[in-house]
Amino acid sequence: MADGGRLYVVATPIGNLADITLRALEVLGAVPLIAAEDTRHSRRLLDRHEIATPMTSFHARSDPGRLTALLDHLARGADLALITDAGTPSVSDPGDELVRAWAAAGGTVVPIPGASAVLAAVVASGVAGPRWGFEGFLPRSGRERRERLARIATDERATILFEAPGRVAATLRDLALACGGSRPGAVCRELTKLHESIVRGPLAELAGLATDGTIPARGEFVLVVGAPDGGVGPAEPDLEDQATRLAAAHAEVASLIAAGVGRAEAARTVAGSSGFTRRVLYRAED
Repeated sequence: MADGGRLYVVATPIGNLADITLRALEVLGAVPLIAAEDTRHSRRLLDRHEIATPMTSFHARSDPGRLTALLDHLARGADLALITDAGTPSVSDPGDELVRAWAAAGGTVVPIPGASAVLAAVVASGVAGPRWGFEGFLPRSGRERRERLARIATDERATILFEAPGRVAATLRDLALACGGSRPGAVCRELTKLHESIVRGPLAELAGLATDGTIPARGEFVLVVGAPDGGVGPAEPDLEDQATRLAAAHAEVASLIAAGVGRAEAARTVAGSSGFTRRVLYRAED
């Protein structure tokens, strides 16, 4: 499509507005239109750099007509820049549908790389190593979630995940069960922002810190699961064994509570013999 416009897929800062490339600023200032996930959010970035390019919203819940309108814009020979609220479009963010449609039509797609939460977590975690896989967001529940966790457990590489703040503790507990509580990990929160923090430790310990609020359930999270020792993950039966041991530990806590022992003391007692943290066992159901 020689006469079509160019679709620029532009990475924007993941937190610190200074993390924008010179090339990205040039493109955003030169194109006739920017398709943004949230125009109000992106306006702060453009205003900071005195860019007055018109914007239109394009996000995961946009009407199908918006996609058609953007493709028509490109088909008329006009360039378009695609941005999201943070990071790179199509990487756990809206935009993939537009990129696929324009590429399928023979259009030109130009990537403009920049800040990446994935790469920032890889290099700062200290546990990822040279080989790793990116899983994005895990399914919230069900068989697909269990299967994804099992694959992470047996992967010879490190794994990078995104997670919503309210689900970080549960996901870390599931990862500790699937991969083993001693598997190294890191919780990267608010990368490049004012309250950036990176907490490293065994998965079971990280799960406990997230459960008791030591790691606040606020902000943007990237989780890093280190590669297993020797590059060989545990066999899938280990996942079942972890779940069986946790269920037995919960039952023991419940038995002590039924005998009149306080929940905190019961959790502390069972933690000493089971290998699970007191914080995890304290949440056991009666």
